[in-house]
Amino acid sequence: MELKHISFTAVFVEEPSGGYSAYVEEIPGANSQGETLGEAKSNLEEAIQLVLETNKILAQKNQIKGNKSFREPLSFAG
Repeated sequence: MELKHISFTAVFVEEPSGGYSAYVEEIPGANSQGETLGEAKSNLEEAIQLVLETNKILAQKNQIKGNKSFREPLSFAG
């Protein structure tokens, strides 16, 4: 899944015990952590991809059988 043409707001919180926790404001469930800021960013990117892929799988499983539906790519380029 490509995230090249879309932007999110990542929040990084420096933890008192060390390291960083991170989340994306626009995507519930996209949370992560890391020992360094770079690691937290990398882990958060992976978390975003996993959340979006999981949501896609769940949506496909929940489609009502027998109902006509159409799926197509939707792109946002800035």
